[in-house]
Amino acid sequence: MRLPYGKGICCVVLFAFLSSCALPRIIILDDPLSPEEHINLGVAYERKGETGNALAEYKKAAKRLPAAYLYMGNIHFRMNRMGEAEECYRKAFTAEPGLSDAYNNLAWLYYTKGDNLDEAESLALKALELSPANENYRDTLTRVRELKAKNKV
Repeated sequence: MRLPYGKGICCVVLFAFLSSCALPRIIILDDPLSPEEHINLGVAYERKGETGNALAEYKKAAKRLPAAYLYMGNIHFRMNRMGEAEECYRKAFTAEPGLSDAYNNLAWLYYTKGDNLDEAESLALKALELSPANENYRDTLTRVRELKAKNKV
């Protein structure tokens, strides 16, 4: 049997049918970047002043590398979002107890706010316990103790 309009009309109908259907989408479930690569990308974004993009990269890294919370906390601290910074620092050292920078940075946050100075002192001591040679941690502890003494007067 021969079609009256030939093969051309069949192709047009087939094309119209296929173009009206939704095509399957390919979704990549595995992240091709390592957590370290996300951190490096976040640092690059920070240097360019793109803190939103930096936070997004650190958040991706934090799923498998808790140190990323430290980077997130530092951004929040610089943006004067102290509650978010505190939360990030706590997440960092809770997930990775040997992360001395997280203890020190939370101690410094409390020092700059002028509150929770007893906890700030404990945090600075913990940072020094983990890294006894770190002069920045020693400086944080000294400043916290000076502020505590000043507040007692």
